[in-house]
Amino acid sequence: KLCEGILNILEKDTKTSCQVACLETLRILSRDKKVLVPVTTKRNMQILMRLAKLDTVEDPLERVSEFPVIVEALKCLCNIIFNSAVAQKLSLELNLAAMLCNLLEKCKDQQFVDDIKCFDLRLLFLLSLLHTDIRSQLRQELQGVQVLTQALESSLSIRWTEQYKAAEDRDRPPLSLQETDCAIEALKALFNVTLDSWNVHSKNESHQFRYMAAILRHCLLTTGPTEDKTEELH
Repeated sequence: KLCEGILNILEKDTKTSCQVACLETLRILSRDKKVLVPVTTKRNMQILMRLAKLDTVEDPLERVSEFPVIVEALKCLCNIIFNSAVAQKLSLELNLAAMLCNLLEKCKDQQFVDDIKCFDLRLLFLLSLLHTDIRSQLRQELQGVQVLTQALESSLSIRWTEQYKAAEDRDRPPLSLQETDCAIEALKALFNVTLDSWNVHSKNESHQFRYMAAILRHCLLTTGPTEDKTEELH
């Protein structure tokens, strides 16, 4: 009942601070699988997707004041999808993976969106891990390899000297914690999406995998903010 009450409030047009507080509470409650059973419905998923700006294809991410709401809604979706098989099935029905790819595109060349990008990537990782149909959709329909590779490249701030050769800057400072976390989530999602990709058929696929290999090489030469984070990245 508490979760339903929170979602009823979130469905209304309330203040940002109220939305964040409600979403933080829902995120904690959504760790309990028993709590999720009555609230994992199409309507409730759509409420969270709207708050995460996943239902607006054209609208850019302009209002920085809304970013905490987007991040918390994505965190809630991560917990719900991880803990609920019903939510995993609804994700395919609601075309969640396509909306997440679209949100990633909106994050390009934007400031203050690292947390949005990180939890978008984490949700794509979870979907591609838990639902084989979504994994196939990402690979075949949504150009997931390209989208995720570009997200990884952006997190690593790569400069290219040749088509498949990244610049090596030995004096470059370590990645920030946010950059490292984004790169790790992109790598995890890429692993799932490319898991069945041992047989490359087209020139475009060949280019994509050579491009990805160059980025992965650069990743191995990159350090994170701590030894533990560098080890996790590698």
